[in-house]
Amino acid sequence: MNKLLLGVVSQLVRTGSLTITDPDGTRHTFGDGTGEEIGIILRTHSAQSAIALNPWLGVPEAYMDGDLDIIEGDVLGLLRLAYANINSGVDLPAWTKVFDNLRIGLRRLHQINTAGRSRRNVQRHYDLSGDLYRLFLDEDMQYSCAYFERPDMSLDEAQLAKKRHLAAKLDMRKGQKTLDIGCGWGGLGLYLARTFDAEVLGVTLSDEQHAVAVERARQEGLRTRARFELRDYRDLDEQFDRIVSVGMFEHVGVNYYQTFFDRVAALLKPDGVMMLHSIGRSGPPAATDTFIRKYIFPGGYIPALSEVLPHIERAGLVVTDVEILRLHYAETLKHWRERFMANRAKAVEIYDERFARMWEFYLAGSEAAFRWQDMMVFQIQITKKNDTLPLTRSYIGENEQALKIRGA
Repeated sequence: MNKLLLGVVSQLVRTGSLTITDPDGTRHTFGDGTGEEIGIILRTHSAQSAIALNPWLGVPEAYMDGDLDIIEGDVLGLLRLAYANINSGVDLPAWTKVFDNLRIGLRRLHQINTAGRSRRNVQRHYDLSGDLYRLFLDEDMQYSCAYFERPDMSLDEAQLAKKRHLAAKLDMRKGQKTLDIGCGWGGLGLYLARTFDAEVLGVTLSDEQHAVAVERARQEGLRTRARFELRDYRDLDEQFDRIVSVGMFEHVGVNYYQTFFDRVAALLKPDGVMMLHSIGRSGPPAATDTFIRKYIFPGGYIPALSEVLPHIERAGLVVTDVEILRLHYAETLKHWRERFMANRAKAVEIYDERFARMWEFYLAGSEAAFRWQDMMVFQIQITKKNDTLPLTRSYIGENEQALKIRGA
């Protein structure tokens, strides 16, 4: 085995059971022999070098290219072993931190999300075949964190609970003019239009999502209540009673946080309410994982709350409630990963084996980050006045219960 890689793995894996077979056929064992056995085959010397220099990019790229195969365990098990050692205080060699420092230093450059660049970034991910997303999402095509009120909830039940939870926090009323920033395939907007007879405008930069959302509104007879447009949030100039944004803020970029909230302040009526639902990190500000930025979400960034709240304050808005969803996304991703793996052969048919390996690593890596690292989801409730909503949070549960009784 490459001496550099041998040093990296020996330093990282102190606990657990890892066996690596190198390109020459030699087996190397690491760890103390406890836990799930993870067995890897490295097929090329170039993969060894890439992994040694930058494991967080080298491993997924080698897996995508077929230069790394897992013959015992799976991707999630491999990541569990790595994070268990890192979380116990074991660290990677000093030279690997150069890449982390470089990512942090260049993060604003990576997030120059102008209107044109934002559209291209969105198209890279969300304009993939709708058939791919149907392999693992719920029936309503909710591509964001579900809300597991009970551990035994199905994915469809938990995604409905998420929509209900957001509507309850918005304190929705019949007929309100509502904006959905980053509307996806239209599920939340249609839910609000259907449940509250709301006048919904959903905006997206994805051609694929827009087409699906428009067709869904037509099929449900909701075209007069739910409009979906290909528009950037920065181009809007109407005012709304309610604004909701789910899973879109991760694509705004730190350079544009003030622009985003200044726009929200202009779009929200004086007695309006906004709900912002976004992935966040419970630790300090950092940088986007190299693999995720390069292959999955170009221009994306996961913020710490400390990066978000000052911009809300400077926009003259009031934070009236913050909720942290800790393991809800880990459970959501578990459902997605299991569904994807059950339909993996179909994903290969739609694209190819390399793409399927990439998405397998993306889903497993994301689940691992929410289970064993500092990823979480925050829901921030925002108003313009501090007396817009009831005095205590009890109205949220009451609203949810009322929706459940209605079957919504």
